[in-house]
Amino acid sequence: MKTQIVAEAGVNHNGDARLAHQLIDVAADAGADRVKFQTFSADLLVTTSASKAGYQERSTGKEESQHAMLRRLELSREMHLELIEHCKRRGIGFFSTAFDLSSVRFLAELGAECFKVPSGEVTNLPYLRLIGSYGKPVILSSGMCTLGEIEAALGVLEASGTPRARITVLHCTTEYPAPMEEVNLRAMLSIRDAFAVAVGYSDHTPGIEVSLAAVALGATVIEKHFTLDRSLPGPDHKASLEPNELAALVRGIRNIERALGSPVKRPSASELANIAVARKSLVAACAIRAGEPFTEANLTVKRPGSGVSPMCWDQVIGRRAMRDFRADELIEI
Repeated sequence: MKTQIVAEAGVNHNGDARLAHQLIDVAADAGADRVKFQTFSADLLVTTSASKAGYQERSTGKEESQHAMLRRLELSREMHLELIEHCKRRGIGFFSTAFDLSSVRFLAELGAECFKVPSGEVTNLPYLRLIGSYGKPVILSSGMCTLGEIEAALGVLEASGTPRARITVLHCTTEYPAPMEEVNLRAMLSIRDAFAVAVGYSDHTPGIEVSLAAVALGATVIEKHFTLDRSLPGPDHKASLEPNELAALVRGIRNIERALGSPVKRPSASELANIAVARKSLVAACAIRAGEPFTEANLTVKRPGSGVSPMCWDQVIGRRAMRDFRADELIEI
């Protein structure tokens, strides 16, 4: 099964349409399936007195409020339309996370094929009801959540009209960057087993290895922040991949998909040609005359593996040679 790779541009466009278009190009060039932005109105998302998260303060300072910061990062309706068209030209899916009810409705009007529930909205009952009412596929991030909170959110989405079969839950650690010791990647499997739901991973760790591990464990969706340059100003750049790293992530995921292969254990096509070369056979350790018994003294085991298998050792010991064998000759029985 192909893993859906969501390249999370988020707000790394810094409110600049030109940067947003460049981010789409980077995601498309890397081979991601979708590029995701964030759709919100600062006035509907936060109060004017709301403080920033710690990682936001470290990246953008404490002087500016969260509201003021987000106001600068809003995407206008016109920018949305331009970005959607650019995604079509580049052959990559446009995706966006809505952070308020008005933005959910706006994305629906634009023809959103899938909705993303960010971790901060998992306990937002009106928001979940609205998204669930569309009956479209939903990707739900579970950062900061207990299993009980995930269960409640799933219940709301289902009761509102979205069947569980259309919901994918992403395990996530809501910190930027997320400390490795807090990733707890096995929790993704606990979510899958507890709710019989497709799972994935929203990765906020540095680097790409945890995303690769998640794919190996069965993630069906990987979401990862990326940027043009980690040194750019803004709240999320420092915890994002740069273009070459995003491309490496996509390559790595596709390689892991190929490597996972089949659960059947059997020699592969390329291995079949190596069996005779790599395995061993029963070989005469010295000259053996016809009628002489095979013993532990006159038999040994060497390559190639085209003769009698060494697994037949016990059956061969004591039997008599049917003909003369030279030293180092594969024996026959």
